[in-house]
Amino acid sequence: MKQQKGFSLVELVIVIIVVGLLAVAALPRFLDVTDEARRASIEGVAGGFATAVLSVRAQWEANARPVSAGQNTINYDGTDFWLTVEDNTNNIRPGYPVSVNPDQQTVIQNAAQCATLMEELLQNPPSVSSAVGSKYLVTADTLQNTCTYTQQENAGHFFEYDPETGRVTVTLN
Repeated sequence: MKQQKGFSLVELVIVIIVVGLLAVAALPRFLDVTDEARRASIEGVAGGFATAVLSVRAQWEANARPVSAGQNTINYDGTDFWLTVEDNTNNIRPGYPVSVNPDQQTVIQNAAQCATLMEELLQNPPSVSSAVGSKYLVTADTLQNTCTYTQQENAGHFFEYDPETGRVTVTLN
């Protein structure tokens, strides 16, 4: 009589149970990968934005703080940026990008201005708009003089740009 080689039913059941336990243990970690990728994405974009803001300011400083018509301005990478003007009363630090439009020289006036800032500061910017459908939804707070860029895939993740101080703040929820 020939003896057949193979797995018994008990051995197969044990293997299936072990694989199932491994899957149950690993599944939550794989589910978190998507959220972690979104977090890393917004941190990367915000980091690039902050670097560009500081690069504009550094070029303005290197060019001996040029002024045009009473406004701080610099041509950075082929784009004319209007920059903040020092105001010690309101704690506004000079030299941070506010606009690329001479009519919007000193304050954030609307979401379109914020969208243009991102598009002009970053070399390969993600799509940004005040309408649903872009990668980042932009809003302007005209009272606080800030721009907020919210990640569309997860509305809890956003970063805020304050041109009065040059600060870029990331919020992850």
